Amino acid sequence: MTIFRTLTKLSLFVVLFNQLFVGNVMATESQKNKPKVIIFDVNETLLDLDSMRDSIGKALGGRDDLLPLWFSTMLHHSLVSTAIGDYQDFGKIGVASLLMVAQNNDIKINAEQAKTAIVTPLLSLPAHADVKASLQALKDQGYKLVSLTNSSNDGVKAQFESAGLTDYFEARYSIEDIKIYKPDLRAYEWALKQLNIKAEDALMVAAHGWDVAGAKAAGLQTAFIARPGKALYPLVQEPDYNVQNLTQLVSLLK
Repeated sequence: MTIFRTLTKLSLFVVLFNQLFVGNVMATESQKNKPKVIIFDVNETLLDLDSMRDSIGKALGGRDDLLPLWFSTMLHHSLVSTAIGDYQDFGKIGVASLLMVAQNNDIKINAEQAKTAIVTPLLSLPAHADVKASLQALKDQGYKLVSLTNSSNDGVKAQFESAGLTDYFEARYSIEDIKIYKPDLRAYEWALKQLNIKAEDALMVAAHGWDVAGAKAAGLQTAFIARPGKALYPLVQEPDYNVQNLTQLVSLLK
């Protein structure tokens, strides 16, 4: 009987210990892991590139199915630009990439036609349906929101004004200032320096597996937004958050 009472008291002690001590530790860790700054990618993460199907399709003789190939070709060659130390404006890379896609598919267009198909539509992309309400909810929760993009400073300024996103962000950062494209680690390190914040206190949000991979490797927390047609790169660390849309991310960050 004495042994039974002793075991009972010990069990109660363990339960109380877990509730009082471990529970507090877990709460502290949860608070510690909440980001102080949320950094957003722009194209496809916030803005809907699908609206460019008409202009790209028209330039490519009705082949609007080539829109994803054009964008991935543009991203590919932005990395080439960084790798060989020959910075080119993102818009110029976009035009060159459309010419390459056209050539590879036996479609004849010139540089002016390619520019017309890209520049104005790219600067007037609409926000995804979940974006504005989610950004406002995050601001209401006290998060500092900034953007980090491969687009030019003037380009992202025009995009935000057109999509009505300007007021949600405290700052916009473009790799144009350092001429090193994401996902090079130096791009994220530069952004952290501008924000005067540690990597673990920042959360990078993107709909691109390559962007999430780069940010994670640079030490940031990461969130992958699985927009249609987007997938994670399986050979790198998994993101801290993997969600279908920004609405889900907002719920997880409460």
